[in-house]
Amino acid sequence: MAEPSDWAELRAQRLTEPGAAEAYEAARIAFELGRTIRGMREQRGWSQAVLADAASMTQSAVARFEAGGTVPSLPVLERLANALDADLVVQVRPRVA
Repeated sequence: MAEPSDWAELRAQRLTEPGAAEAYEAARIAFELGRTIRGMREQRGWSQAVLADAASMTQSAVARFEAGGTVPSLPVLERLANALDADLVVQVRPRVA
């Protein structure tokens, strides 16, 4: 097999491997959730430590979550939403073809 010549080629090759597409999608979701929580926290002028205290978490757990390093459970998302005085909305919708 020839070596990939650039990042796009390597990514395309890796996404054909078993389980890769699912792992990539989970990482995308984790990143987007973390970015959303970070934005809400920053809008309030809170540090990660303040959010962690309000959500009964550690600052390092908040940091990992905001960086997209962990896929949180629903109870963790609920604690973060409550700490930020926000609603947690989870939906499953049919795909539009």
